[in-house]
Amino acid sequence: MLDHLTVVKHPLVQHKLTIMRDKETSTAGFRQLLREISLLLAYEVTRELDMTEKTIETPMQPMQAPTLDGKKLALISILRAGNGLMDGILELIPSARVGFVGLYRDEETLEPVEYYFKVPEDLGDRLVIAVDPMLATGNSSVAAIDKLKEAGAKNIRFLCLLAAPEGVKRMKEAHPDVPIVTAAVDEKLNEHGYIVPGLGDAGDRMFGTK
Repeated sequence: MLDHLTVVKHPLVQHKLTIMRDKETSTAGFRQLLREISLLLAYEVTRELDMTEKTIETPMQPMQAPTLDGKKLALISILRAGNGLMDGILELIPSARVGFVGLYRDEETLEPVEYYFKVPEDLGDRLVIAVDPMLATGNSSVAAIDKLKEAGAKNIRFLCLLAAPEGVKRMKEAHPDVPIVTAAVDEKLNEHGYIVPGLGDAGDRMFGTK
C-alpha cells in the first residue's frame, strides 16, 4: 500500500520541476516539461498494481510471465489543468480508460463549482488515478474524489505536481484512504489560495491564457 503522502525525490523530477517554476520558461517549454514529469510521476503512482501470470512463448521457450491483472485502470483528469498531466501518463499506459471532472474555483469563496462529470463504467473494479497539477486548498480535489466515490470508485490515488500543506491536510481529513503522490510539498498558500513559492497558475502557464 502506498503511503498517504509520497514525495518523488528523483533527480530528473526535481530538475524538471525547477525549470517549470521559473517564470521565464515558455508556454511550449512548460507544456513539454509537464508531459515529461507526469510520465516520471506515473511510475510512482502505479506502484503495487495487481499482477498475475500468463503463458507466453519467447523465441527460446514457453514461460510463465508477469502481467497486469484486472480491468484497465481509469485516469480521471480534474479539468482543465489535469489534462496536462494526462498526456504523459497515457504514453505510459495507453490502454487506460479516461474520465473528466470539471471543476472551477470560485475566487470569492475558494470553493469548487462543478460543471462537467463523465467517467468510465465499472469504477469499482478499476484502480482510479485522479490527476491535477496543483493541490492547493484541497477543496476541488476533495470534491472530485467525493464524486468519484459516488460513482463507485473504491481504489483511488491522487497524482499532482505540487501540493501545499493545507491541501494535504484537507485531503487526509476528507479521504484518508486516498494516497497522494507529488513532486513537492511547498511552503504554504497565500491569501488568494495560490501555492507559494509554487509556479503560478498551472492551467494558464500550460495553455498560454495569461
